[in-house]
Amino acid sequence: MKRWGLALVLLLWASAAWGWQVHGFIDGRSGMRLQDDAVERRAILNELRLQLDLNHMSDLAIWQFRADLVGDEAAGETDQDLERGHGVLDLREANVLLTPFYFLDVKLGRQILTWGTGDLLFINDLFPKDWQSFFIGRDVEYLKAPSDAAMFSFYPSWANIDVIYVPRFDADRYISGERISYWNPMLGRRAGSGDDMAVDQRTEWFREDEWHLRISRNVEGVEWAAYAYDGYWKSPQGVDVVYRSYFPKLRVFGASVRGSIAGGVVNLETGYYDSREDRRGDDAMVPNSEMRVLVGYEREIVRNFSAALQYYLEYMQDYSAYRRTLPEGMAARDEDRHVLTLRLTRQLLNQNLELSLFSYWSPSDRDSYLRPHVKYKASDAVSLYLGANLFFGDVPHTFFGQFEDNTNVYAGVRYSF
Repeated sequence: MKRWGLALVLLLWASAAWGWQVHGFIDGRSGMRLQDDAVERRAILNELRLQLDLNHMSDLAIWQFRADLVGDEAAGETDQDLERGHGVLDLREANVLLTPFYFLDVKLGRQILTWGTGDLLFINDLFPKDWQSFFIGRDVEYLKAPSDAAMFSFYPSWANIDVIYVPRFDADRYISGERISYWNPMLGRRAGSGDDMAVDQRTEWFREDEWHLRISRNVEGVEWAAYAYDGYWKSPQGVDVVYRSYFPKLRVFGASVRGSIAGGVVNLETGYYDSREDRRGDDAMVPNSEMRVLVGYEREIVRNFSAALQYYLEYMQDYSAYRRTLPEGMAARDEDRHVLTLRLTRQLLNQNLELSLFSYWSPSDRDSYLRPHVKYKASDAVSLYLGANLFFGDVPHTFFGQFEDNTNVYAGVRYSF
């Protein structure tokens, strides 16, 4: 921890001396489960985080560097945790943006990538997510994990074209029992920190890579986009012959549209998930192909009070083959998974106080997830946070139901500079 702290102090000094803009914050957060979990600690978050955000703009390039120095007693993190991004140093961004031609931008290095139209629901956004951070009370910005990528943005007259190449597969920072218990179908029970998850990681440069494509255009205020992806399922959803989890091959083709209607913003997004290793749906150890659909609508109800609704569907292909080959005793998922979300946001005290609630409810899985959150801006530099992650479910193997024992509350304070 000390050596990383010294390195960041030296970096801060050198950057200021070379004319870089320096921003950042110090963020302290603590969270606890509201009930006992047989396989996890009661404390879910006891974290102190220092972020440095450095950028430099010249006639030739824009340079960006952003890194977090983290210490978290709740996880007992050490240098060995660096690979998962939850250890002492979490490098969020380190990239350069170049414009070699008027019609082309090139961004190289570690970067946070996002596209699609969903609000905390993702279809064509196949960039890595940090689900552990999302569920334990870290700021929502940490849901997006970084990618090591090269992004090429072309600007012909008829559309915008983004091509992203990831030379080595960037997986989600998925739930593995490290801090959040989850349902393990191979064990037939909830698993936690004492249950090692054997995962065959895809780590070969230029062989186990990813391609992302987006073609978009704005036509009279309506945003249209088409997407394609070639890579792997972002979490280890496959099981090999020696019962190790792994990341099966995946292709995705999708489209979206977003525009204004009836005083609000409506969006529609769809994607076909082509599970390349199980196109007939008869391999119980590999996910079936799926069709996914999302419809959303958002508007301001009254001044400083807005509401947003979304409907999301996952439709499994070849469902009869899936049921026929499912191992005996393993819980089956439904052919259709429906999810409804509601976001309510209220701003008070000259917008210094923000009250929000984001809720997920799945009528097919009979489970739900609530994210109440309060943010108070005490000054230009100091913000206070209070929130919760509340999970409910009728059975322990559904997506939100599996996390029921991880229901938690958290509080935090941030000083920005």
